[in-house]
Amino acid sequence: MNSRISTDGHGLFYLMGPSGSGKDSLLRALRERLGPDDRVVVAHRYITRDADANEASVALSADEFRRRKALGCMALDWRSHGLHYGIGVEIEQWLAKGLTVIVNGSREYLAEAVARYPRLCAVHVRVKPEVLAARLRLRGRESEEGIARRLARAGAAFEVPAGCRVVEIDNSGVLEVAVGVFARLVGVLGVGDVLCVGAGEM
Repeated sequence: MNSRISTDGHGLFYLMGPSGSGKDSLLRALRERLGPDDRVVVAHRYITRDADANEASVALSADEFRRRKALGCMALDWRSHGLHYGIGVEIEQWLAKGLTVIVNGSREYLAEAVARYPRLCAVHVRVKPEVLAARLRLRGRESEEGIARRLARAGAAFEVPAGCRVVEIDNSGVLEVAVGVFARLVGVLGVGDVLCVGAGEM
């Protein structure tokens, strides 16, 4: 792994994808693969709702989230579906130590993230529409109307800033296959290495 000391996003992987694409499952499975010599850290995400056991999130009240943001504790933050999401400034200390840092981000916030961390690598998790629909119905959070909106949003184009590196991972099938690709991408020891492809090669 490259140990260049930087906080410009070198070593930062920005995971994104539609709700139901399996981002939290990918991150959980990756964390389970990490050994003591892997210089890879999955950042916790701060969110104004209860976190479930499958995600690396810390629940905050809306007031506490706003307080921490005002104090400069958030490196990245955005709103989605009426909730606040944030990534703490601790990731900059980790990047400065030469660690590889992975954050669970938002496609709609990619441009702002790249503006702050111009050398990040964006990882887009995609899922076949029929698989995504089945997963959304299985978790039982939305009505059919809500699921239809999420499916439409999942298929919509999103802005990729000029020069941003993007890798696409298909998580329509067996989770272990997608995790293996993800682990190689971020350089987990013992699983090889791959390079980020350009945004034009998505």
